[in-house]
Amino acid sequence: MVVYSICPICNSIAIQKVLAVKDFTVSNQLFDVWQCNTCSVRFTQNAPDQNEIVPYYKSDTYVSHTDTKKGLINYLYHVIRKKTLVGKRKLVTKETQKRQGKILDIGCGTGAFLNEMQTNKWAITGLEPDDLARNKAKELYGINSLPSNKLFSLPPDTYDAITMWHVLEHVHELKEYIEQIKLALKVGGKLFIAVPNYLSYDAQLYKEFWAAYDVPRHLYHFTPASIKNLLFNCGNLEVKQIKPMWFDSFYVCMLSEQYKGGNIFKAFYNALVSNIKAMEDTNKCSSLIYVIEKTKDAVPIDA
Repeated sequence: MVVYSICPICNSIAIQKVLAVKDFTVSNQLFDVWQCNTCSVRFTQNAPDQNEIVPYYKSDTYVSHTDTKKGLINYLYHVIRKKTLVGKRKLVTKETQKRQGKILDIGCGTGAFLNEMQTNKWAITGLEPDDLARNKAKELYGINSLPSNKLFSLPPDTYDAITMWHVLEHVHELKEYIEQIKLALKVGGKLFIAVPNYLSYDAQLYKEFWAAYDVPRHLYHFTPASIKNLLFNCGNLEVKQIKPMWFDSFYVCMLSEQYKGGNIFKAFYNALVSNIKAMEDTNKCSSLIYVIEKTKDAVPIDA
């Protein structure tokens, strides 16, 4: 069990409980979500440690590990994913200014994104902790992904791009991962981190039913300020852009409505409202992509 007496990002003692959230996916247990009043990160208190967390991923409906199309929500996820995979590839190509290069995808799941990159002539490496997901990546795409602990034995200054699509919130060794990622990335290379944003309208609306809390699998719950704080404290990592993920609000709202016993029409309406509100300030979008550059001397930007 992981118990925090100080903030896991900024080490502040100004932490307090803000929510009790149910694990709707596997265990139906309640977990407390705490907040740091200094850097704004939220975190799951008393979360399972690395040895205890595995059973909480064992669900037939956990799409990133099983690639399941079971149920309407997972079916729609697959429909939308076809578009978002292309969008992610184009983003990587644009920000790295490379049509081909070396890419590392951390938490690659069943390999769909790596397959998109490999099809477009990128040299790929994938890391994934779940045996089932690695086997599925091999079966679906012929991708031989590696266990996640191989991150710490990768050669330095190797990758033009490193991606973490909704992965950072799952990582127990948060700062150690960032340091190792920085080591593996070339100077001038780009790190892409996508995470949910609890400042979004849908998070405020659904509160403890907000699906993106996803306790206890999500150990941290980020804001732009907390991400910038984490990266800057690690040094030589500069946030260059923050980009909205417009489709995520629909997926999250559908799951959230399911948890509340609501309906899909209400979910679509709430997702649309969330996106409209986020158009005024994209840092309030349901999920955000942080485009980060490894520099020789990174500088902070305003939170």
